[in-house]
Amino acid sequence: MEQMGILMTYPMYSYLEEELNKRFKLLKLWEASSKPNFLNKNSQLIRALVVNASFGADSELIESLPNLEIISSYSVGVDKIHLEKCKLRGVRVTNTPHVLTDDVADIAIGLILATLRKICAADEFVRKKLWKNGDFQLTSKFSGKSVGIIGLGRIGSAIATRAEAFDCSISYHSRSQKPNVNYKYYSNVIDLAANCQILVVSCSLTEETRHIISRPVIDALGPEGVLINIGRGAHVDEPELVSALLEGRLGGAGLDVFENEPEVPEQLFKLDHVVVLSHVGSDTVETCKAMADLVIANLEAHFLGKPLLTPVL
Repeated sequence: MEQMGILMTYPMYSYLEEELNKRFKLLKLWEASSKPNFLNKNSQLIRALVVNASFGADSELIESLPNLEIISSYSVGVDKIHLEKCKLRGVRVTNTPHVLTDDVADIAIGLILATLRKICAADEFVRKKLWKNGDFQLTSKFSGKSVGIIGLGRIGSAIATRAEAFDCSISYHSRSQKPNVNYKYYSNVIDLAANCQILVVSCSLTEETRHIISRPVIDALGPEGVLINIGRGAHVDEPELVSALLEGRLGGAGLDVFENEPEVPEQLFKLDHVVVLSHVGSDTVETCKAMADLVIANLEAHFLGKPLLTPVL
């Protein structure tokens, strides 16, 4: 398979690049001085694309590759891939579910704890040698609080299991009520927000879930409530969130994702009841390797005529 042309759109993980380069003819789009010229020169060679959650494949890119057969995403989310164009062209699409569930669920709990207990602010308090002038402010406990989860899939369920260990009551919203689940179901996101103290966004990004966290939802969560987002930045109406935090209409937020990454609203930086991360939910050595291996395994399965391991299309 050394002559199979694989186009990677953006640098992701050195191990993934190295392993792709061993098995295929790897082409790196970000190294091209002129992307249109690069694509025009290599378009006949390219039979697969490797993308991720931030840098996907739009209609124009897919259309520019006449021999494209498969897109293998180094992520769970495929919202940056033009799936309708893939369907029309018969292009297969895979992602990397399962292997990152635990890490993302862990980071959600970490964000809850860091936000409620103001762990980052407390760390800075010590580093700035302010402790000798008095004790750090009182914070809010996590154990026993009510947690609402938007999206009770693999990751949402893993978050719920972890939160139960803190004696939290769990409720959720999804497109439909889940069978064999004892958590309270809300068909309306506003009702869910009004009946929990911590609201976690853990659903896929679709047109229906874009800006699912709107001003009415934020206001329903209220000045004592905390929003945690480990889904996608576009799940949240970001200007409304910033306004609510600045005005005290929302009690706090823990955010791993943002609407225009890597841009983050600078108003958030001065708020000690907000924790911001750089979209690192799945970024552990173990999980990144497992994701890379799954990307490669899907590509190899496709070119060997075997069933895909984690097909989306």
